[in-house]
Amino acid sequence: MILIKNIEVYSPKLIGIKDVLITSGNISLIEDNILQFNKKIKIIDGTGKMLIPGLIDNHVHITGGGGEGSFNTRVPEITLSKLIEGGITTVVGLLGTDSTTRSIENLVAKAKALKEEGLSVYVHTGSYGYPSITLTDSVKKDIVFITEIVGVKIALSDHRSPSLSFDELSRLASDARVAGMLSGKAGIVVAHMGDGNEGLGLINRVLQKTDIPIKTIRPTHVNRKEELLAQAYDYAKRGGIIDLTCGISKNMSPAEVVIRAEKEGVPLENITISSDGYGSWSNYDEYGNMIEIGVSSVSSLYNEFKYMVMELNFDIDKAIQFYSTNVAKALRLYPKKGIIQENSDADLIIIDKDMTINTVISNGKIMLDNGEMIVKGTYE
Repeated sequence: MILIKNIEVYSPKLIGIKDVLITSGNISLIEDNILQFNKKIKIIDGTGKMLIPGLIDNHVHITGGGGEGSFNTRVPEITLSKLIEGGITTVVGLLGTDSTTRSIENLVAKAKALKEEGLSVYVHTGSYGYPSITLTDSVKKDIVFITEIVGVKIALSDHRSPSLSFDELSRLASDARVAGMLSGKAGIVVAHMGDGNEGLGLINRVLQKTDIPIKTIRPTHVNRKEELLAQAYDYAKRGGIIDLTCGISKNMSPAEVVIRAEKEGVPLENITISSDGYGSWSNYDEYGNMIEIGVSSVSSLYNEFKYMVMELNFDIDKAIQFYSTNVAKALRLYPKKGIIQENSDADLIIIDKDMTINTVISNGKIMLDNGEMIVKGTYE
């Protein structure tokens, strides 16, 4: 058991200075004062510190991305400590361009490994390609029967995408939707959006001509260029959920895009932010030749949150929703995840007044304590 005393709690709404009792991986009590009723309870003094929900990163290449510049550019698998250092207590893994040397089997196995090491982990079946690679030879069965799988990944409007037809995207969205209903999961299509001219065109046609709910298809990387972002704002206004990616460019950073979105009347609850961590980023010349490649970091997620608060003067309770509550609701994990309240999972971050991460608690277990990594991955 853990008792956090005298800490400023953002649930994400600011609820004041409270004591928080954690038992069996859950938040058991939140009160003004909770007495230490047993000497075995670990006490954390939260005086002068703040408590926020653990971050939910819904787009991480946990088995490594890359490979687009030949075999030596394949990114290695992520380690537990990288996620914990970034304040991430729940992660959603997926594949990218490479579904030839990487597999859903490996993705699910990595998810199970990270779960055994202390995190909450989910994944999406599929990759950039189509027909979607799967574990059971069926997208629908993957979502229904594989505990960790909550949706399917696809790429659109990108020179690496499979150029899906109207019927193919409609069928994929229908399968994901029905599988989610049968299994009580999100049942979504995560659409990697590239720089192509069509943008959200195919998605919009599918939604206009079928009965598929708009929240079924989730476009991500929508802050990569102005034309796509304008489409995404309209998409969110109509009830869709859009995902912003960290580290794209300063003027198109998630923080700046959120400010613009609010001015344009976009419902902020329909916006999530992710890192695209351990995925490779690449730039190409006009002839399609790669000229630059690099790797995204999961630390960009917390850094973006910190930037919103420290540099752009966001209130903490307003900023944290894009990394916690909004994501949890979008993934049908709320209210177990994404909020600090009694009976929710004890996924928590204690931060100092200068916004430095002090302590990370995942599923009720202290992973990072006073800046020191307590739990590391098996081979770290």
